[in-house]
Amino acid sequence: MEITIQINGQALSVEVSIEVYQYLDRADHKNENLAHEQRRHWDMRELDEYIIANECSRSYILTPEQIVCRKETLAEITEVLNACTETQRQRFFLYALEGMSFAEIGRHCSCSKYAARDSITAVRKKYQEFL
Repeated sequence: MEITIQINGQALSVEVSIEVYQYLDRADHKNENLAHEQRRHWDMRELDEYIIANECSRSYILTPEQIVCRKETLAEITEVLNACTETQRQRFFLYALEGMSFAEIGRHCSCSKYAARDSITAVRKKYQEFL
């Protein structure tokens, strides 16, 4: 079987055995599964924090302090997204809001799944640097 790998930005075609191909294919599937798991927590919070922040907030009325904090957080997120390129924003929204995988974003935006991953990673880094 022939596979294509990237080395220093250049594509290289290599002939490998079926066993090696199957191993690499399983590794790709594991990476995709990990990406799907991480997508649910794109801001790197734990699951219980996500549940408290999103599910429990509907059961009580927000205090004025919480309203102000939410507005400040929204302003911070907007500022970070404004610092990103249009391509990064588009790919990030497809990932975070539409739930698309890197491969799906790549097909939708006519780029590789690695370019999609790099764009989303760049947005995350800007978010973490901002905080």
